[in-house]
Amino acid sequence: MSDLLSALLLGILEGLTEFLPISSTGHLLIAQHWLGTRSDFFNIVIQAGAIFAVTLALRQRLWSLATGLGERENRDYVMKLGVAFLVTALVGLPVRLAGWELPETVTPVAWALVIGGAWMLVAEHFASRMPDRDTVTWKVAIAVGLAQVIAGVFPGTSRSAAAIFLAMLLGLTRRSAAAEFVFLVGIPTMFAASGYAFLELAKDGKLGSENWTDVGVAFAAAVVTGFVVVKWLLGYIKRRPFTGFALYRIALGIGLLLFLPAGN
Repeated sequence: MSDLLSALLLGILEGLTEFLPISSTGHLLIAQHWLGTRSDFFNIVIQAGAIFAVTLALRQRLWSLATGLGERENRDYVMKLGVAFLVTALVGLPVRLAGWELPETVTPVAWALVIGGAWMLVAEHFASRMPDRDTVTWKVAIAVGLAQVIAGVFPGTSRSAAAIFLAMLLGLTRRSAAAEFVFLVGIPTMFAASGYAFLELAKDGKLGSENWTDVGVAFAAAVVTGFVVVKWLLGYIKRRPFTGFALYRIALGIGLLLFLPAGN
């Protein structure tokens, strides 16, 4: 397979999985075992493409919040977004500085997929028994921030899944409202994480050896695919539960454990 086709497939995969509750990091770790390992810069760029995609998909909501700060409800919502982001930054930065590295084997990712899928089924069950609510509380905002850090430490967990289902269990039971809040928090969180990683690479002089054609193709693929996925998902979960995603995670994780028992 050519490097350009590999880059295209990885960009599409990032766009498909970044916001679905199935773990983009886990899927990329797995895919790169077959499509070839890419540089940290490449991974940062395709993640930036996914961030740009969700920013485009939620641009009307972002604009309404920015222009509606005179309304108490919008100010309250924006402050809770800020708190969730600050929690992620204050807890996640020490983890980053401590030198935490993602695993290079598939086995821990496979277990995270299975356990995360089971967690989703349990959370969906209990959340469905609670009253339908779309109000973001301060407790939910703090929990969403913490969930993003946990997902970053355990690849395969899925940032969106961990945050959405924790929010639902804490009272934000309307799926679309929980997903929208998590996606909006993810915009500054992932921009900050990508920017920090980019500066680290620039400082270490690791930006000069990239194939910019591959990077550009992957970025564009992540933007287009991510935009379509976010728009589709926000409509899908208004009518259906997350059960299908949970079952997919469990099936994929079990398959990986069976066919890659040594953690290759």
